[in-house]
This record gives sequence, C-alpha cells and structure tokens, in this order.
Amino acid sequence: MSAVSSTLSDAANAARSRMFSRIFIYGLLVIFAIVYLMPLFVMLVTSFKTMDEIQNGNMLALPKSPTIDPWFKAWGEACVGLTCAGIKGYFWNSIKMVVPAVAISTIMGALNGYVLTKWRFPGHTLVFGLMLFACFIPFQSVLLPMATILGSLGRFGAMLRNEIGVSLGFGNPTVNLVTVHVIYGLGFTTLFFRNYYEAFPTELVKAAQVDGASFFQIFRRIMLPNSLPIIVVTVIYQFTNIWNDFLFASAYAGTGDSMPMTVALNNVVNTSTGVVEYNVNMAAAMIAALPTLLVYILAGRYFVRGLMAGAVKG
Repeated sequence: MSAVSSTLSDAANAARSRMFSRIFIYGLLVIFAIVYLMPLFVMLVTSFKTMDEIQNGNMLALPKSPTIDPWFKAWGEACVGLTCAGIKGYFWNSIKMVVPAVAISTIMGALNGYVLTKWRFPGHTLVFGLMLFACFIPFQSVLLPMATILGSLGRFGAMLRNEIGVSLGFGNPTVNLVTVHVIYGLGFTTLFFRNYYEAFPTELVKAAQVDGASFFQIFRRIMLPNSLPIIVVTVIYQFTNIWNDFLFASAYAGTGDSMPMTVALNNVVNTSTGVVEYNVNMAAAMIAALPTLLVYILAGRYFVRGLMAGAVKG
C-alpha cells in the first residue's frame, strides 16, 4: 500500500508541477502580449475619438462617442506638407512600388535558388557566398553608391526622352525604388529558395531532363508548382520590408507626389497647421499598417510552415 500511495503522491506532485509551469508560461505570454499590443490598442481607440475626448480623457479609455471622421480626413483631407489631399495618393504609390518589387525579387530569387541547387556550375558556392554576404550589408552603406547609380540612370532616361520622347521609366522615383528593393532583397530571396530547393528531390529534375525538358520548362512545370510554401514566406518577408521601408523611400523619393506611404505618414505627423490632430494622425498610421496586418492575418499561418518546409532534407 505504501508503494502505491507513494506512486500516486509522485503523480499528483508531477501534475501540480506541470500545472504551475503552464500557469507561469501562459501568464508571461499574456503579459508580453499586453505590453506588445498596447501601442496598437492606443492607436486604434484614439483614431475613433474626437479631439475633445482625446484632450480631456484617458488615452486607454474606449471612445464614448465613436466617430470615423478622422479616418476619412486622414484618407482624403490630411495635410502632407503643403498639400491637403490626404494620404490616398501616397498609399497607391506604395502599392505601385511594392507589388512589382515583390514579384520581381521573388521570381529572380527562385531562379537563383534553382540554378544554385539543380544546375550547379564551377564556383557556384562562391557565388552563393557573395549573395549571402549581401544580406549583411547595412542599408546606410549603400545609400551613396545607389544614389550615384540612380543618378546615372536618370541621365540616361533624360537622354532617351530627348531622343525618342519617352524615358522608359529611367529616373522615375517609383521605378528607382523598385530597382533598389529588388537589388537589396535579392540576397534574402535567393537564400530562401536555395535552402528550400536544396531539399527538393534532384531525381525529378534529372528525369525531366531525360524526357527532353528545357531549363525553363523544368522551372515552370516542376519547381514553381512545388514552391508555394517558400513563395508565401518570401512574399510576406519582402512585402513587409518594402512597405515599411523609410530610409530608401526618403532618400530616393522623399519629395513630390511620388513619395511612398511611409514618407507621407511622417510628413502628416510633422505637418503643423494649428492644433495637432492626434486622431487623424493615428488613423493615418492605422491605414499605413493595414496592408501588412492583412498579409500576416491571411497568410501568417503559412510563414513558419514555409520556413520549416526546406529545413529537413528527405
């Protein structure tokens, strides 16, 4: 009986220990979640408050008389510098920049990963090492060299405009930003796809070669259809980085009607025409954050799954 009682006592102690461990872990997670989400909560509730309520109330309190007027004003009436037409134009500027930059860098990264794993060539390890090194180059160190290159492209575009009447996009601020983000992001996208394709069965590629499939046929019909997990990872990573970028955006498109959303948001906050409208500023910040929030909400569950897909070679 004593042995049985001792076993039951040990089991009860172990169960209590596991319960206290779970309470401790989940308690910490809840605390960290509250701390992390508090700024988002303040931004959201402030964007639905009137200025009187903001000035006289508690910033953590829920709005007593919710209003969506700050959102409409941020979208269509907020002053960005000397122009008071809202942030809608700059929002679409970011869309026009992000979509092609993400698409081009993803496709090029997939091609690079495909070549570096399934069409190895002398020196492929060195090439991959150099591209991997690009992932560790800080933004600030490429500002001046990239500005020199973009200046040369702008002069080339001006020459084309004089010769044939169109610049073909050379010198356009949006095209400049697309170029910068494709070049800077190529090291990361190549790394993602190279690691993913390293675990992809080479036998399928060789069998396709025996059947007479060309380089691009294998890539289009075999590699891309099986790359959805890593494509999702790459799109989320690139979209988030490019949309939230401020340094390149302010350096290469920081003035005029071509500036992207992040620069426009900074100008909205720093534009003073009397009373600072915190509700409009918070609404503008929420609008700027919505695309990345939607991307993570819709495709976030595939992010970790895609990262782990190429982690184990089978």
